[in-house]
Amino acid sequence: MERVAEGSGLTHIARLTANLLRPIPLGDLTVSVATDYVGRNAGHYSAQLFAAGKEVARFTALAQRENPMRLPQLHPDAPQETAPRTLEASPPCQFPFAGHHVGYADLVETRLAKGRIFDGPCATRFRLCFPLVQGESTSDFQRIAVFADSGNGISAPLDFAKYIFVNANLTINFLRKPRGDWICLDAQSHVASNGAGVTTSKLFDTEGLIGFATQSLAVRPRE
Repeated sequence: MERVAEGSGLTHIARLTANLLRPIPLGDLTVSVATDYVGRNAGHYSAQLFAAGKEVARFTALAQRENPMRLPQLHPDAPQETAPRTLEASPPCQFPFAGHHVGYADLVETRLAKGRIFDGPCATRFRLCFPLVQGESTSDFQRIAVFADSGNGISAPLDFAKYIFVNANLTINFLRKPRGDWICLDAQSHVASNGAGVTTSKLFDTEGLIGFATQSLAVRPRE
C-alpha cells in the first residue's frame, strides 16, 4: 500500500489498520493491494494477505500528501512529549519467550525504558536486527508497524504462563516518520471480565512523539 500510494505522490501513511484473521506463518505469503479512492490530498487503500491460498489478514490505509510548512514555536512551558527514559539510560532487556524458538525476539533488539516486560504498563525501545522481508529494505512505516504490534505483550497485566491475550487487530496513527533506528513503545493494557481487552501505546523516536497505536484483545485462560 505504501508503494502504491507513493505512485500518486502520497508519501505519508496517516493511518494503518490490520485485521488479523488467522495465524500468519513464517513462510511464503502473497499480498494483493487495491486502490479504493485517491483525491488531491489523500488516498484510501486496502490489501489482503494470503498464505497457502487462505486469507490470513486484511488491511486498510490512509495516505496523505505531505506539505512542508513552518510551524510557530511551541510555548516554552509546553515542551514536546518524549519517551519516559533516554536511549542511553534504557538497559538491554529480553522477552520472556526469547530462546524458546526462532521468531520475533530474534528479529528485534530491545531496551527497557519503564516498568517490566509482561508485567503491566511498560515502555520498551525497539530496533530491527534484520530486514522484515529478506532481500528488501524496511521502510520507516513498516518497522513502526512491527514494533507497535508488541504493545499488548510488553504491557500484559496478566501472567503470560496462565493467560492468552491475542490482539485481533492493530491500528496505528502516524504523526510523522521517525528519526533514527530506535523506536520507543509506551504501552498500557486494560482487561475486562468479559474476556475482552484494549491496549493503547504511544510511539516515540529519540526526539519525541511520532504516533499512537491501539489493539483489541481476546483474553482467555490457557488450557
